[in-house]
Amino acid sequence: MENFIMHNPTELHFGRNVLENLGEKANNLGKKALLIYGGGSIKRNGIYNTVVSALSKNGIEFTEYPGIKPNPLVNDADAAAELGRKEKADFILAVGGGSVIDTGKIVSVAIPQEGPAWDMIKGKTHPRKSLPLIAVLTLAATGTEMNRFAVVQNPETREKLGFHNPLMYPVYSFLDPQFTLSVPKDYTSYGITDLTSHCLEAYFGEGHAPLSDKYVYAIIREAIEIGAPLLNNLQDYELRARMMYAATNALNNLTSYGRRSGDWGVHSVGHILSVLYDVPHGASLSIVYPAWMKLHRNRIPERIRELGKNLFGTKTIVDTIEGFEAFFSGIGSPIRLSQLEIEKPDAGLILETMNKNKVGGNIHKLSPEDNRKLIAFFL
Repeated sequence: MENFIMHNPTELHFGRNVLENLGEKANNLGKKALLIYGGGSIKRNGIYNTVVSALSKNGIEFTEYPGIKPNPLVNDADAAAELGRKEKADFILAVGGGSVIDTGKIVSVAIPQEGPAWDMIKGKTHPRKSLPLIAVLTLAATGTEMNRFAVVQNPETREKLGFHNPLMYPVYSFLDPQFTLSVPKDYTSYGITDLTSHCLEAYFGEGHAPLSDKYVYAIIREAIEIGAPLLNNLQDYELRARMMYAATNALNNLTSYGRRSGDWGVHSVGHILSVLYDVPHGASLSIVYPAWMKLHRNRIPERIRELGKNLFGTKTIVDTIEGFEAFFSGIGSPIRLSQLEIEKPDAGLILETMNKNKVGGNIHKLSPEDNRKLIAFFL
């Protein structure tokens, strides 16, 4: 087991009606918020009114930046940061799913940086301070509510990249499972594949960490156990709560302690599908992960076999991969790009973009020939 530092500064409020505490906590951060949200679903389901009421009751003014897309754009992060500077916001309030909160994180470090956010993401500049961030989660999937990571894409360069910095931990996160009851069936499914993939990225990292492995098994088994019942009853509060808690624990460092690194190669490949074809993030992961395991079946056979043994009770690598394909398919998440309504996916363009972006993991590197084989597996 590797040495590690355990640190997570986010204060997380979980459960029914926890937003009653929002105004009190926001008062600790200032009197003017920059409110960031997505396409307007929070207005249709009443969450917007609940948030605004909490701010108003506590004398907190706000200016808003709506319209964050499911695959968030760095252009919006820059525009929101400019608005935050102009309005002299004291803190960021991001209300939505992972895309909105990830954008809020980038904005939180971009406002005091006063330069293009993409320069930070590409490592040309380095943030030294940030505005405090409050996250109100409405979609269980990414775990962004309790970590220091964010992912945004640049449509001009055809890149979708992750960025991490300790300054981007939310100060407060509010998770009310009631807010996820209106999430449609497909995005509920994609959230399950997303949280599962986060566990797998840690598991296929580097370092011997038996207890962290057991956390991985437990979280994925939870996802398997709740998946089909939840998709058959989207209004089940208890199942929504279990999914929300599982998603948070899948990427709040719990599965990573004792390792040198996670891999994240599957995510880098999935980002290419999102950039080229606007594939929902979770769907891209269920498409790529079985293909990735097929590519690595002779490279890390024991690791894959052990995973299947603990999750599905299987004995072979083939059975492990088939177990994941059956799980993803069973919850309605695609395992081939051809299952999506994409007119003639271009294998050559996918390969070119993968090679240009140098996709691959921290541990399990991918060569151009590996990329070609991967594409053949998941088309």
